[in-house]
Amino acid sequence: MKVNKQFDVIIVGGSYSGLAAGMALGRALKNVLIIDSGKPCNAQTPQSHNFLTQDGKTPTEIASLGKQQVQMYSTVAFFNGLAINGKKTENGFEIQIDSGEIFSAEKLIFATGIKDAMPAIEGFKDCWGISVLHCPYCHGYEVRNEKTGILGNGDHGYELSILISNWTNDLVLFTNGKSALTVEQTEKLKKHHIKIEEKEVGRLEHSNGYLQNIVFKDGTKSSLKVMYSRNSFKQHCFIPETLGCQLTDEGYIKVDPFQETTVQGVFACGDNVTRIRTVANAVAMGTSAGMTASKKMILEQF
Repeated sequence: MKVNKQFDVIIVGGSYSGLAAGMALGRALKNVLIIDSGKPCNAQTPQSHNFLTQDGKTPTEIASLGKQQVQMYSTVAFFNGLAINGKKTENGFEIQIDSGEIFSAEKLIFATGIKDAMPAIEGFKDCWGISVLHCPYCHGYEVRNEKTGILGNGDHGYELSILISNWTNDLVLFTNGKSALTVEQTEKLKKHHIKIEEKEVGRLEHSNGYLQNIVFKDGTKSSLKVMYSRNSFKQHCFIPETLGCQLTDEGYIKVDPFQETTVQGVFACGDNVTRIRTVANAVAMGTSAGMTASKKMILEQF
């Protein structure tokens, strides 16, 4: 299949981290293609927080303004599509799109995020990002002092309970079955007046994603306004792995301090490389990836 065009850098993923990388590269006069399928993982989130100058804006507002600003750089182009394959070539890399197009570049940046694995609880997915939350630093202030639940068990449930106790004194740990906490952990939570509920969760009652009750399989209910959950995940895009990029033990793409992966010329940034899932952090990593990729090209071509 014919390659459509050669770019200096292809960025796969056009949300916050990808846009930040695109801006850094555009300002470095590099020819860039940003490929995006238009499905950000925080699409349901009403507001974004803890991002200086953007606090309280919707994710869509931030991304739209970011894209407008990146589009001002004439060397940056956008392509709406899903990247489905990639390969190493003599001159760099090729990326294939689901519609059949193939683009090539000297460097690649993956800003592809992760895909959360939702538990099989009715209503959970509808509430995710709205009233079932992953990060207190992003959303904890808005629900401070509310009756709050933690969905978790064992070490993860214990650690998350300790963290969230900073934002509320009305806290319940829902273990969704028999507790796997140690005796010491149980006593420590009780000492801090954190309740432990071992009933199995049946479903979440909500109104347009805003939690009202947690309903147990025995039919009983517990009123609740907000709940935190630390879900498992998988990489949203498998192309970095097919190119040989190593993952960490947690499942993130392994990068060095400058966002380069274990494959030379391939960079990654944003939620796919770290558990710190904030817009501000994604932007910072994208900027770093774009600057580093451009600097490497400048030095290589001199």
